[in-house]
Amino acid sequence: MQIFIFKSEANELFACAGDMAGSKLPTQIGPWQLEDTIEAGGALPHNLSRFKIESAIKMQGFQLWRMKRPVLTQK
Repeated sequence: MQIFIFKSEANELFACAGDMAGSKLPTQIGPWQLEDTIEAGGALPHNLSRFKIESAIKMQGFQLWRMKRPVLTQK
C-alpha cells in the first residue's frame, strides 16, 4: 500500500492516509498539507509500524501521530 503523509497546518499533528487528497482526514484539525509519499514496502519515518499504519488506514481511513517535543534541560 502506498502511504501519504500529511501535516496539519493548525497544530503539530501528522497523519498517514491512503490517498493523495487525504479525503478521510478529520477536517476539524486541518487544513492538511501533503508532506511525503511512501511507496509500497518503503520504510516509514521515525520507525512507525507499517502494519499498524496500514491497519488503521484500512479501518478508519487514516492514522494520526505527533512528534514529541525535545526535552530542554537547564544548566
